[in-house]
Amino acid sequence: MIDLAQARRDGEWLRIPLPDPRPEGLADGTHPHDVRRRLIADGILPEKWLNRLFSVGGIRLENGVLSLKAFPPHDWTDHPLLAGRGEPARAEVLHEDDWCLVLFKPAGMPVHPAYPGMGGTLDEAAVRHVLQAGDPLPVRHIHRLDADTSGPVLYAKNDLAQLRLDEAMREKRIERRYLAIVHGAPRPRAGTIDAPIGKDRGRSPRRRVQPGGDRAVTHYETVKEAGDLALVRVRLETGRTHQIRVHFSHIGHPLLGDTLYGAPPDPRLSHQALHGESLCFPHPWTGRQIAVQAPRPRWFEAAMRRAGL
Repeated sequence: MIDLAQARRDGEWLRIPLPDPRPEGLADGTHPHDVRRRLIADGILPEKWLNRLFSVGGIRLENGVLSLKAFPPHDWTDHPLLAGRGEPARAEVLHEDDWCLVLFKPAGMPVHPAYPGMGGTLDEAAVRHVLQAGDPLPVRHIHRLDADTSGPVLYAKNDLAQLRLDEAMREKRIERRYLAIVHGAPRPRAGTIDAPIGKDRGRSPRRRVQPGGDRAVTHYETVKEAGDLALVRVRLETGRTHQIRVHFSHIGHPLLGDTLYGAPPDPRLSHQALHGESLCFPHPWTGRQIAVQAPRPRWFEAAMRRAGL
C-alpha cells in the first residue's frame, strides 16, 4: 500500500517512496500509463488530476520512488494581476505550506480585480508573495470576502489543492466564522436564519431575501449585548453574496455601519462591522484539519470599545 504521508516535495516534483515488497503493478520500469491506471484503481488520488499529469509527462517510477509533477511553476510574466498602478498590494500570511496559503484580507481591499489590470487586490498580493518567495506557483482563491469585510482568505497553490479544496467548499467542509456588531438584540440569542437570497433588481449591488433565490443558511449566537448594539458570532453554512449582511437586515438587525442594508450612518465607521475571525479546512494532501485564526483589526476593536462590547 502506498503511504502518502511519506511524500516529500522536490522542486516541481512530489516524491513518494514505495514500500518493499513493491505494490503489484508498481515495479521499476512500469510504463507511466500503467502507473496511472493503478493509481486510479486505488482511488487515493483524483482521476482528473492523474490524467492531467500523465498528459504532460508528470508521472514517473524510478528506483522505488513514485514521482508526480505536482508543483509546476506558473508563468506570471505580463499577467494582468501584476499590471496595476501604484503601491503593490501586500497582505499578512496567516498560514502557508507547499499546498495552500491563507492571507489576511484587510477591509477595503477586494479579493479579485473588477477589471483587467486593477491593482490593490488580495489576488495580486498572493501572486507577489509567491514570486518574492521564488516559488511562482499558480495561486487561486477558494472563497471570497466582501471588499469591506476583513478576515482570512484561502488560496490553493497547485491543481490538486484546488480540486480538493473546491470539493471541500461544495461539500461544506470548510468552516468560516465571523464576528459582527449588529443593531438591536437578536431574539432568540442563538439561532439559524434559513432564507433564500437573490439579486435586488434595479438596486445593484444589493441582494435581498426573496422566494426563488439561492438557499442561504446562517447560524449565529449572541456574544454580548450593550445598549442598542450586540456582538454576534456567525457561522456560514452557505456562501451567498452579502449573506450575513442580508440575513441580519432581514431579521431587523442590520450590521453597524452597513448603510446599504438599512443601518444609519456611523461617522466613525465607513463600512459594515464584519470581520472573519477563523477558517477551518481539510488539508488538500494530508486531510487533517487546519484551523486559522485572524486577529481582530484595530477598527473593529475600536468599534467594540465605543459600543461597550
